[in-house]
Amino acid sequence: MATTDDDRRPKYQRIADSLREAIQSGEYGPGDRLPGENELMAAHGVARMTARQALSVLKDEGVAESRKGAGVFVRSFRPLRRRGIQRLAQEQWGSGRSIWSADIENRTLVVDQVSVSEEVAPEQIGQVLDLEEGDTACVRRRRFVLDGKPVLLATSYLPTSVVAGSAITQEDTGPGGTYARLAELGYKPVHFREEIRSRMPTKEEATQLSISSGTPVILICRTAFADEGRPVEINEMTLDAASYILEYDFDA
Repeated sequence: MATTDDDRRPKYQRIADSLREAIQSGEYGPGDRLPGENELMAAHGVARMTARQALSVLKDEGVAESRKGAGVFVRSFRPLRRRGIQRLAQEQWGSGRSIWSADIENRTLVVDQVSVSEEVAPEQIGQVLDLEEGDTACVRRRRFVLDGKPVLLATSYLPTSVVAGSAITQEDTGPGGTYARLAELGYKPVHFREEIRSRMPTKEEATQLSISSGTPVILICRTAFADEGRPVEINEMTLDAASYILEYDFDA
């Protein structure tokens, strides 16, 4: 009898696939507890390590999450649909709205771990911002938490010569955020460029985003340009890949 590709899958993968199918079919809904290691061992006749590996696959994919002392549960967090073009429209920040308002609907967003400092920018950042040797940048670091789940780490770099003395150097930049303040300073963003990559998280990123080391992150580097192509901000973002859907909607 021929051996199928499915038969050649490792046992832990077959168990993980079976659990995933049960989740997708609705047998296990958001917030439901999945069978534990002992239950999987008994049901599939496998060793504890195999059962643990199967559950780890689902956790690494962002499908399930561990709750200390309680077990492994179907993840109930609803992915955030990031509308990459609409969120940066001038009508968003120009009218005093956060660019996040294009994404989150009526969900609760909290920005924590905010820090603002003046630093010598990394060489690559300095080159893009056209900084002279010895010039500093205003560096804004933030973590964004949606519905109680950390979803994004962001670090923005802006030329100190442009933003010195403005609200951009404060933790709260005010209505419309950084881009509205740049417009007031005479450096209104008129063009954006985003570069997107992905990789596995560093240990620090996994801790800050409350994800497992097997859950990938999305890296987005956005550069904002004022008139005449002058770069005025670089924002390096690290996203929990399991928490996002990246949507780009534009005319042909």
